[in-house]
Amino acid sequence: MAKTNKAPTFEEALERLENIIESMETGDIALADLVAKFEEGSKLLKACQAQLKESELKIEKLNLKTGEVEAFDDDPAND
Repeated sequence: MAKTNKAPTFEEALERLENIIESMETGDIALADLVAKFEEGSKLLKACQAQLKESELKIEKLNLKTGEVEAFDDDPAND
């Protein structure tokens, strides 16, 4: 059976990213593999960020329909 190129869900991408980070932190990885994992991790991070931004926009639209707008603050220092 052929594997489809379906984009991973946010949860799948996050789990894979966590696994990549753990494997990179061990220090027992060849440089070529380290670079490949870094590239994959970068792509997964961008995918997660895009999915989060899309979800934020959907929530903002829903809030506009109810008359209540809750803005998302990108500055984690304000948390």
